[in-house]
Amino acid sequence: MLSDYHFHTDFSGDSSTPMAAQLQRAIELGMKSLCVTDHHDYDVESPIDFTLDIDRYMETMSLLKEEYKDKIDLRIGIELGLQTHLKEYFDQLLSAFSFDFIIGSTHFVNRKDPAYPEFFEGKEEREAYLQYFQTTLDNVRNLNHYDVAGHIDYIVRYGPNKSRFYSYEGYQDILDEILKAIIERGKGIECNTGGFRKGLTQPNPSIQVLKRYRELGGEILTIGSDAHIPQDLGADFQRTRDMLIDCGFSYYTEFKGRKPEFKPL
Repeated sequence: MLSDYHFHTDFSGDSSTPMAAQLQRAIELGMKSLCVTDHHDYDVESPIDFTLDIDRYMETMSLLKEEYKDKIDLRIGIELGLQTHLKEYFDQLLSAFSFDFIIGSTHFVNRKDPAYPEFFEGKEEREAYLQYFQTTLDNVRNLNHYDVAGHIDYIVRYGPNKSRFYSYEGYQDILDEILKAIIERGKGIECNTGGFRKGLTQPNPSIQVLKRYRELGGEILTIGSDAHIPQDLGADFQRTRDMLIDCGFSYYTEFKGRKPEFKPL
């Protein structure tokens, strides 16, 4: 079973699942390792508190890592909500804490979350998508505080028409800029299977974006379910494995101590 490198527990503001429940599910699925990546979105406007109690998080995960060491290899990661004005804050944060893996995700545009319909009010869908992609480009160009860029076309999950009018070709110029910036900086992307569960019939980013990433020379690729409940851990991983092979990948990536480990698909 492929390792899940994006899932959440009750340390995230939008999950109530104990970490032990996620671990048990991973063991049942036959995973040899996995990486917890709870949310830390700092300085945002949201009805949900996405700030992570990192001291308690690290202590708890370290204890669970030891407790389960004979059953599964738990890696400790984090999903950072990237915003360019937080560069100094991220510098201090990552000087104080050591993670195995960091997802850098664009969740907020000007501190606003596209997950809520209010974000799209007064905007054409294309305008909103381009604004999100430009913010993503600014983040991956100007910040170095991540190993892979999370769910690059996240906004499509929540657009008024979702992916009905969205395609790689329709946004090719800016998507290529994003992918090239990530590759040039020695970073990677994730294949986030949450899109399948959000009514998109494909992951985030889309299959066409994954193919383009590989064509451009992209090699670092993690796989994550974005699970907030145990039933979604590892969801759609078999179809994703087949899809990634069709996209030209022969391996995926795990991380330990911020170093990539390439594993065969």
